[in-house]
Amino acid sequence: MKLNLNIQPLSSWLNVTHQPLVISGPCSAETEEQLLATARLLKATGKVSVLRAGIWKPRTRPGEFEGIGSIGLEWLNKAKAETGLPIAVEVANAKHVKEALAAGVDILWIGARSTVNPFTVQEIADALEGHDVPVMIKNPINPDLSLWVGALERINRAGITKIAAIHRGFSSFEKTAFRNQPMWDLAISLKTLIPDLPILNDPSHICGSRELLPFIAQKALDLDMQGLMIEAHIDPSVAWTDAAQQVTPAALSEMIDGFVLRKAESKNPEFTDKLAVMREKIDQIDDQIFQKLGERMKIVEQIGEFKRDNDVTILQVSRWDEILQKRTAYGSVLKLEKDFTAKILELIHSESIRKQTAIMNATKAELG
Repeated sequence: MKLNLNIQPLSSWLNVTHQPLVISGPCSAETEEQLLATARLLKATGKVSVLRAGIWKPRTRPGEFEGIGSIGLEWLNKAKAETGLPIAVEVANAKHVKEALAAGVDILWIGARSTVNPFTVQEIADALEGHDVPVMIKNPINPDLSLWVGALERINRAGITKIAAIHRGFSSFEKTAFRNQPMWDLAISLKTLIPDLPILNDPSHICGSRELLPFIAQKALDLDMQGLMIEAHIDPSVAWTDAAQQVTPAALSEMIDGFVLRKAESKNPEFTDKLAVMREKIDQIDDQIFQKLGERMKIVEQIGEFKRDNDVTILQVSRWDEILQKRTAYGSVLKLEKDFTAKILELIHSESIRKQTAIMNATKAELG
């Protein structure tokens, strides 16, 4: 199922003179000197299309630096006048929207902490009524595709057609190398649902450390995301917020030079023909996989009936443990990652439990 939103192509509202599209600037506007100096260096790279900076900073706990406030809009306008770069800021309520629009900010974005709250998004949407300004919407903190889609719909219904999504990863209790889990599948699901929607990637907030940025940024480009938002600071070591994930403009320039830009499609007939043949093979194998899954579930139902008739519980932990160990070992022999195999088995097992539960709970009338 596709969702039809009234969205203008990115190229119609953003003049991208460099590939890939890069939106960059400090996490926070700290001082006028810091912001202007960073903006000058970013402009000098010749690789940045939009200057960003946090003016109002929604912090997790009170007492931390919560942004310089409205004065930062004046600094941004000075940077815009000097460099010619359009400017972008985050807005989290109607007051922010009003002030940013009055200051002539070119692009607004809604942060993850705001996207998670439909009341906040609606307040922003109401404040945007009657304005023709681009709005970028970051994914919510938690992995909820419906919340992300809902925010896009609310902004679109306010009459905003210059819309893009920003994939910045999702919060997780699990400790990994990343600050926020990429969960690429959710961004892919969003693109599948709204094919015309431009999606950018924010590797800074996914990584949380500058060392990982090139890896995540390259993967985003390989997944056909249309640009990157990367935080840059004239001296990240003294940044007031998120110092570890910011890079210098020089480091950003070097990183961009290292990106491999690939095409979404090829016009080479030989490539197209060979790809079609390989995809046909995949389709045939997929058909076989689903056929076998269907056969497996029929046996699962028979087992459920047998357990019901003999008053045996649905779950036998020892049997599940046996399946998990044997199949993951077999998967490893077939060069399948252990986590991948385990996820597939868990999905199949969950559906098996669901089917057998339905059989166990069926009434005598339903059984005939």
